[in-house]
Formats: sequence, C-alpha cells, structure tokens
Amino acid sequence: MKKRIKGNSKRPRLYVFRSNKHIYVQIIDDISQKILVSSSSIAKDLKPQLPIKNKANCETSILVGKDIAQKAKINGIKSIIFDRGTKLYHGRIKALADSIRQEGIKF
Repeated sequence: MKKRIKGNSKRPRLYVFRSNKHIYVQIIDDISQKILVSSSSIAKDLKPQLPIKNKANCETSILVGKDIAQKAKINGIKSIIFDRGTKLYHGRIKALADSIRQEGIKF
C-alpha cells in the first residue's frame, strides 16, 4: 500500500504532473481542499520566456520552478511537501525541484 502524502496550511503539498510535452505544478492545501498556486509550461505569462515552443525539457522545468516559487513567496508559503507522484526523481523533476530550492522554498 502506498503512503498518501498530505499537505496542510503550514506546509502545503506541491504536486508535479509531467507529460511528454508539458509540466504542470500546483501547490495544494489538502485540509481545505484548495489549490493555492499553480504554474505550467502552457501558462500565458511564461510563453515568451520558454526556449522552444511545445518542448518539455529541463530548461522549461527550471522556468516553471522559478515561477511557482515566486508565486509561493507572494502568497507567504515558505515550506512545502514535495509530491512527484509515481515519477522518478531525475531529469525534469529534479531540475524543477532544484530551481524551487534556489528561490528559497524549503522541502
């Protein structure tokens, strides 16, 4: 049986979904069942900054990680629980996590 990861208002859960083309990130408060902050590689505010259109790579993951970290800081989130689902911690997932850590969010 898999252990369920839950976030609360002090340490919300950062959920990562990675497809072949895009990466999506949400910060979720599981107690109140609300999405606090979200970002993705298809977000309109990130489109001009992306290196290659419709290409999921580590550079895109780094930009999405920086964006979600800045939005989290604005909302007063300093610490999170990282939930990568069933994906392995390497490549795009690792690049995303490293960029979030560099922005000052702890997990």
